[in-house]
Amino acid sequence: MFLPETKKEIESLKWDRVDIIFVTGDAYIDSPYNGVAILGKLLIKNGFKVAVISQPEIDSSDDIMRFGEPTLFWGVTAGMVDSMVANYTASFKKRNRDDLTPGGVNNRRPDRASIVYTNLIRRYFKNSVPIVLGGVEASLRRVAHYDVWKNEIKKSILFDAKGDYLVYGMGEKTVLEIANSLKNKKSLKTVRGLCYISKEIPENYIELPSFDNVLKDKKIFYEMFSTFYENSDPITAKGLAQKHDETRFLVQNPPQYYETQSELDSYYDSLDYEYDLHPNEKKMGSVKALDTIKSSITTHRGCFGECNFCSIAIHQGRKIRERSEESILKEVDILVKHRGFNGYIFDVGGATANMYGMSCSKAEKHGVCKDKRCIYPKICPSLKVNHEKQISLLQKIRKNRKIKKVFISSGIRYDLIVNDKVNGESYLKDILEHHISGQMKIAPEHTGKNVLDCMGKPNKKTLLEFLSMFYRINQKLEKKLFLSYYFMTSHPNSTINDQKEFINDLKNILKYRPEQVQIFTPTPSTWSTLFYYTEYDYKNNIPIFVQKNRDKKEKEKFDTISLIS
Repeated sequence: MFLPETKKEIESLKWDRVDIIFVTGDAYIDSPYNGVAILGKLLIKNGFKVAVISQPEIDSSDDIMRFGEPTLFWGVTAGMVDSMVANYTASFKKRNRDDLTPGGVNNRRPDRASIVYTNLIRRYFKNSVPIVLGGVEASLRRVAHYDVWKNEIKKSILFDAKGDYLVYGMGEKTVLEIANSLKNKKSLKTVRGLCYISKEIPENYIELPSFDNVLKDKKIFYEMFSTFYENSDPITAKGLAQKHDETRFLVQNPPQYYETQSELDSYYDSLDYEYDLHPNEKKMGSVKALDTIKSSITTHRGCFGECNFCSIAIHQGRKIRERSEESILKEVDILVKHRGFNGYIFDVGGATANMYGMSCSKAEKHGVCKDKRCIYPKICPSLKVNHEKQISLLQKIRKNRKIKKVFISSGIRYDLIVNDKVNGESYLKDILEHHISGQMKIAPEHTGKNVLDCMGKPNKKTLLEFLSMFYRINQKLEKKLFLSYYFMTSHPNSTINDQKEFINDLKNILKYRPEQVQIFTPTPSTWSTLFYYTEYDYKNNIPIFVQKNRDKKEKEKFDTISLIS
């Protein structure tokens, strides 16, 4: 069933009142790709009454007062995407389209939606039950952070929104604990994965540099972010606290423990999803994102890639948590029996498709390493790089006679394929033979050494090794398959000479003219954003060139597409 969006649905369920109301900046798609859907279904399964208010009108009380006040708490999220990223391009131009809004017109999600929705609740419900912020916008803005849209360091979003609590990371276990604690009138101050405001620092918590101090000194901001990033693994992390004004601290409890495989399985294969847009919203138009979401399957969470411009590691975690093969195949069976299934599965993957089944025995016991990364600058020997489990899973999915084709649309790390000396080539052969339509997309992002090092991406040599493997298999299969690439311009440490080298590589080595190029967008809580703001690499004690002029950024993008060096 759908989570209720209307009073009529509440009445049909014979609920006298709602325990929890989620307010979201997205259309409500009932799918395990939607955090609100997972959390709502999980809470209902555990005996709570949950309703959703999707993209409420902010100049009226009609939407926000639809169900009255919940008995336990409000859950507020900007949606599956940070609202500023959803609303603006890298050049700060307003986006016309929103793939998560009915009808597609970008007129329903306010800027800084988490703050706007919290203020909306406060306007009409004085002294309300707790307001709990969550989702990627809140998670990545939970401590003092650089905001490129204001070009300033901002306080934790919990202070700016005047919320009561903030859930960071993947929230199922934390939200369920919050609901049970409030129901039983217990304190939330020991719940893992939670932030709150306090007048004192809990014992044994690390005190981060204060908001005033990081505002004054970029080096102190760097030190703050380093400590914040290092304390993001559930096994090793300590609680953090940061002074934000004369008397109050932002307190971040240690991260929530990762889901067990059986817990993760249950979130995806047993919560009776509709894989559709709520009927109340269908009358307003179609949602483009649904075309992808309704026939895609998540196999795992997390990413040990740690690209410096990406927030997945700090939000989902660096440890891979994979679903069981049985759970994934069960969801496949559910999908193919679902009304409207056309025989095509759009994606089987995660943040990175080919990390399924890969793990580090040291990280399992002791947490991720603080002094080195799993696959940069080279792949750590402790990481078990083997595509065997993925090959087996994809073969079993393909055996389902109701499926015409299974696509892999999640990003594929070509460096993992190159470094898997046992099954890497077999995996790539399977992908090329069965799981693409005619072209395979990979994400080198750049080819210049200085830029790749700043991004934390594999070197050009690894890319060339992959290209050799790709064309060799292509020839054996006697197919005319092509490679396309995701590239990024204006990333920190990209000088004029780096840009010239990049375009030269596109013309003479890759022999490729990109149709689309992304301009780097500094999003909160990433290393690349830190480099962008400080224009300095404090670890190596060297300045970094950063292109901040918008017109010059647009020119770099145009020159890359036009191959003008």
